[in-house]
Amino acid sequence: MPIITVRVDEDMKRMMDRLKHINWSEVVREAIAKRIREELRRDVDRRRLIWASSMVDSLRRRASRWSSVEEIRRWRERR
Repeated sequence: MPIITVRVDEDMKRMMDRLKHINWSEVVREAIAKRIREELRRDVDRRRLIWASSMVDSLRRRASRWSSVEEIRRWRERR
């Protein structure tokens, strides 16, 4: 397994030393894995947002000659 180095300040290291029963390597691995999942989810959300935006633009171009105001007036006049 590859090794990485993480720097913490003196106070944090002292607190970590007081909590020796905690597997700090596992804590760091879990935090990194959680962040990776969040970033991947954001990337998917970003791609879906871009796709949805392009769909809205496409629909807007197709409906450029259609006026919602005129359509509402037409329906109101039918009543």
